[in-house]
Formats: sequence, C-alpha cells, structure tokens
Amino acid sequence: MKWVYRIVSLIAGLLFIAPLVWMLVVSIKKEGMKIVTLVDWFTPPYSFAVYHEILSGTKLTNWTFNSFFVAFCVTILTVVFAAMAGFVLSKLPFRYKTVMFFLVLSGLLIPGEAVIIPLYQVAKDMGLLNSYQGLIIPALASPVAVLVLKSFFDGVPNDLLESVQIDGGGTWRIFTQIMLPLNRPALASMAILTFIGSWNNFLWPFLSITNDNLFTLPMGIPTLMSQYSEDYVKPMVVNTLASIPIIVLFIIFERQIVKGVSLSGIKG
Repeated sequence: MKWVYRIVSLIAGLLFIAPLVWMLVVSIKKEGMKIVTLVDWFTPPYSFAVYHEILSGTKLTNWTFNSFFVAFCVTILTVVFAAMAGFVLSKLPFRYKTVMFFLVLSGLLIPGEAVIIPLYQVAKDMGLLNSYQGLIIPALASPVAVLVLKSFFDGVPNDLLESVQIDGGGTWRIFTQIMLPLNRPALASMAILTFIGSWNNFLWPFLSITNDNLFTLPMGIPTLMSQYSEDYVKPMVVNTLASIPIIVLFIIFERQIVKGVSLSGIKG
C-alpha cells in the first residue's frame, strides 16, 4: 500500500506545483507573442525584460517592504501580548478571571467584518489612517492566539512554578524563563500563522490606506492588474515577484509551518 500512497502524494504534489511552474514560465515569455496551442505557452523565446520593467517602473518593491514590515510588527507584538494574556488567564489568580476568559472567548463569536465600521471610525478619530500604525495596531487583538497559548500554558505543572517561587523567582521570571521556553513550539506556531494572516490581509488595508506608498501587496497587485488587462506576461511577472518572498519563507520554515498548523488544530 505504500506505493499507492506515494503515487497519490506525487500526483497531488504535481497538481499543486503545476500552477507555479506555469506562472514562472509565462512570466519569462516575450510580450505580444501569439498563443494558439498549449505548447506555445512553454516554447521560447524567453526574456527577462518585463521583470526589469516591473521592478523599475512600479512600486512593487515598496509594497513588498510594507507587507514584510507590517507582518513582522504584527507578528511580534501579537505573540508577545497574547502570551502575556494567556499566561495571566492560565496561571495568575485574580477576581473575575472566569468572566475575563469568557470575554476573550466571545471575541471568536464576532466576525471581523461586524466591527470594521466602528474600527474605521476610531482609527480616523485617532489619526491612524494612512499610517503604519493604522495597519499594525488594529491587527494586534487576537483571541485565537490568546486561547491557544493559554491551553498550552495550562499544561505546565503548577508544582514547577511553585518551586521557582520558593527559590525566589517572581512572576516575570516564571513567565520569561519557564513558560516561554517550555512552550516555544506553540509560540512559533502562533507567530507563523499570524505572519501569514497579516501578509494576506486585504480588507483593513483597503479601507484604511489611500496613499499608494503605503500599499501592501494584497492592495497593490490588483491596481497593477487593472493596468495590464490585455496582457498576460506582466500580470504573471507581478505575481511571480510577489510570490517569491513568501515561497522562500515557506521553504525555510516548512517544518515549523506544518508543525504549527498541526499543533493549533490539536490544542485550539
């Protein structure tokens, strides 16, 4: 039966990778070539001139930087705040702890689209529109991250924490030297999933940003596509250039991404 699984896996892998290969091949085709059959998509001549034109004549590199910067800041701050909140809900006693837990849990019941209008009004009143702060701050509240990390923190024995307290360790030492190192896989999982979610976020940047210098890739790419509606090479070049960074990150952190998805599914 192993060879059956291998064949099925190979076929599935080819189906997933075929669009990427087609995108890459079409992106190096010369503009204006006549396409009659399927074979014409893969036959020379090839050219990288369009790549130079896109990189020098558009703001794609700027939008890529914006996406990386926003996703990086959102990831770091979200994981830090969620870890603190999860630790408090898991290990620190305080009044109305159960009420606070259910308030966080209720955040999962409210779709993001339901609060987008009041969120926009608040951001407008605070002067956060058309700024990096406006892209980052509203994305920091993540009930999912808090609850997932809390569930991992619950698995740390209280006896271990009590022994640290007996040795003179305070709350901050317990959090930084015990809880975080023991739950490093969970933190990495949340970081990866948060980064991917921020990288692909479209709705909030679309509403809060009008300055094209602050566009992220999900916003900027459609504006370029509308300019190249009658061409097929330039859109493929844009998509290829926009896909390269995230593909490289996936190759580097493949194990962590798979592990993060599996851990989130088990514990979340």
